[in-house]
Order: sequence, then C-alpha cells, then structure tokens
Amino acid sequence: MTAAERSPVGRSALAKVTRRLMPFLFLLYLLNFLDRVNVGFAALQMNRDLGFGPEVYGLGAGIFFVAYALFEVPSNLILARTGARIWIARIMISWGLVASAMMFVRSAETFYAARLLLGVAEAGFFPGIIYYLTYWYPARERARAYSAFLAAIPLSGIVGSPISGALLELDGVRGLAGWQWLFLLEGIPSVLVGVWVLSYLTDRPAAARWLTPEESAWLEGALNAERAQMAEPHGAGLMRALRNPDVWHLALIYFLVVVGLYGFALWLPQLVKTIPGLSNLEIGLITAIPYLVAAVGMVLVGARSDRTGERYLHMAITTLIGATGFVLAAYLRGAVPLVVALSVVAFGVLAPIGVFWSLPTAFLKDRAAAGGIAFINSVGALGGFVGPYAVGLVRKRTGSFEAALLTLAAVMVGSGIAALWLRARAGRTATASRKARG
Repeated sequence: MTAAERSPVGRSALAKVTRRLMPFLFLLYLLNFLDRVNVGFAALQMNRDLGFGPEVYGLGAGIFFVAYALFEVPSNLILARTGARIWIARIMISWGLVASAMMFVRSAETFYAARLLLGVAEAGFFPGIIYYLTYWYPARERARAYSAFLAAIPLSGIVGSPISGALLELDGVRGLAGWQWLFLLEGIPSVLVGVWVLSYLTDRPAAARWLTPEESAWLEGALNAERAQMAEPHGAGLMRALRNPDVWHLALIYFLVVVGLYGFALWLPQLVKTIPGLSNLEIGLITAIPYLVAAVGMVLVGARSDRTGERYLHMAITTLIGATGFVLAAYLRGAVPLVVALSVVAFGVLAPIGVFWSLPTAFLKDRAAAGGIAFINSVGALGGFVGPYAVGLVRKRTGSFEAALLTLAAVMVGSGIAALWLRARAGRTATASRKARG
C-alpha cells in the first residue's frame, strides 16, 4: 500500500488535489498540444495555397522544437523561482498570441520564423507542469497522475481533430483561407485560459485554502520526507543532476519516443488523407479514432504501472507495440486496416509517456528536478524536430510514406531496447546496494 492509501488524511488530501488540479491542468495541456500540432491540419490547405512541398512542411513543423529545446531549461529554472502560477500564465498567453499570428504566414521563411517563435513561447510549459506536480503527489502516486495529465494529448486529437477539420471548411469566409481561421480561432482560448491561471493555480500545498490544515500538513510532510530520503548527489544541484548517467539515459529514451510521437502526430492528417475521397471534416473525424484508443491506453497503463510499481517493462512493451503499428501502417491498405494500424501506433507512442515521467521525478528534487526534467524534455524536443522533418525528407525522396513509417518503427524499437537496458542497469545497482548494506 502507498502512504496515501494507509492514511485517511492522505487519501482525502490527494483526492482533493486530483479534483482541483488535474481537470484544470488537463485543459491547459489540451490547448498546448492542440496549438502545437494543429499545423498538421492546416497543412491540408496551407501547403497547397503557399506551394509548400513535404520537405518544407516537415522542416517547419519540426523547427518549432529547436527553439523549444534551447529555452526549456532556463524557462523551467525561472518557474522554480517565481512559482508555477505566474510563469505558466505567461507561457500560455504568449503562445496563444503567437499561435493565432500563424494566420499571417505567407512564405516558407515566415512559416519557419513563426514556428520558431511559437517554440520560444511554449518552452517550459510541459516540464514546468511535470515539476509542479512533484509538489502535490508523492512518487508512488505520480505515474497515474502523469498519465491522467498526459491523456490530454490524445484528447486534443479526439476533440481538436474534428474541430480543425470543420474550421478548414470556413475556407473563403471573409476573405480568409480555412487554415487561417484554424490558427486564429484555436489560439484565442489559450490566451483566455492563461489569464484564468493567475487566479486558479496554487503554488504549494501550504498555500492551498481548499485543503484543510491537516491535509496541507500531511502533503507537505510526506513530500518533504520523501525529498530528504533522496540521495544527496542526485539532488544537490543542476550540475550534479546532469552528471548522473541515469538522466542522460532517460533523455535518450525520451528522444526516441518523441521522434515517433511527432513523426506520427504532425503527419497523421496527411496519412489519413491517403484514404481516397475524404473531405477535410471526414479526415478530422477519422483522425480522432487513434487518439481515442491512446487516451484509454495511457490511463490504463499508468494505473497498472502504479499498482505494480514497475516502470521499465511498461515502457518497453508499449514502445514495441508502437513499432509494430508503424510496420502495419506501412503495408496495410484500405481504410479500416489503416485506421487500426494508426490506432496501434497512437497507443504505442503515447502510453509510455506517463510512466516515463514518474522515473526522473523519483530521484531528482528541488532545483535539480526543475533543471533535470527540463533537460530531459529538451533532448526529447529535438526528437520532435527529427521526427517530422525525417518523414518529410523520406517522403520527398520516395514519393510515399512507407519508408518513413519503417524508419519510425526502427526508432521505437531502439527506445524499447534502451528501456530494457536501463531496467537491467537499475537491477544491478539495486543488487550492489543490497550487498553493500550487508
């Protein structure tokens, strides 16, 4: 049993935290992911209107992550100093404004510049929330919390895909293209919700008026005791965190997963478009199906990982399932088989992520946690550049998606092998530690 399960006050406190924070944070990340990947739907018209080939689109879609990676660590360190409420609000308002301004793209150069600026604006949001949740959930409770939060990724596809497809149908209204309406209208909610963050979020349990004094004290006590038990070399500072080989190993695993995730997500509408005779709205509705499968899978995998306490096999198995989905998508023909294959891919690239983020937060603390989490996410963000750009290049050279999908399958196999390698390393370390204690 976890500490929360043994304590009535702990159960009450975590139940209130989950009711108060998770739906709101879920909404924030839904908007974040939607504004990041809606370019995949815009491309259905924008590429034609502006004359973008697959390599131009792939570079523009991926270049967002270069700026994102460069500004991740400094942004998260600022959040650690200012508190989540102020800094998350700043991030949301700025990315919402830039996302709407994407409607003014007129050339490849302005497309690249706008995506770079969006990356700067969004930098720090995701690792900031991951770090923020370490102030509210003990380590044994986090995989479930992270999976619930990260389920916003597939839900953004479930909700956003039909909406994006419908917005493209506004093509020509008041002289604007459908893709311009898409960028304009999907950026505005982020600005409005960013303002709401200022009055809704609470930085620490001690400041939460919606908890009783006993619940607040239990949470602060449980989390402080947990931090005190962490090995000092892992938590003494950012540089020591970066000297920890596990941080680099986790960064490699996450990089490979993110290559698959964004190679899939930013090209998914165009993959679905290979089914003959579909309208933009129909593409949006069909695109929602793989995300629905992934949403259920993320929550179930995260809950099972928390229940068993096992992380590495959960990551390895799901990434290998994702690799299988990419292979199937490369070779299967017909609408139903392709959608099934893409649903397997969606499960395999999304289900491991919630489990993954429970690992670095289990051994990093304080500023080391803020910097280490941001560093891992920065390396992963480079995968967000590599994935869509590689798909664009391979598709340009081969004229089809097959070779690109097989490349992504190989990447996901590499991620699964890396997770198994880390599992073996952790087992050897635990055995050596037991022997040293006598």
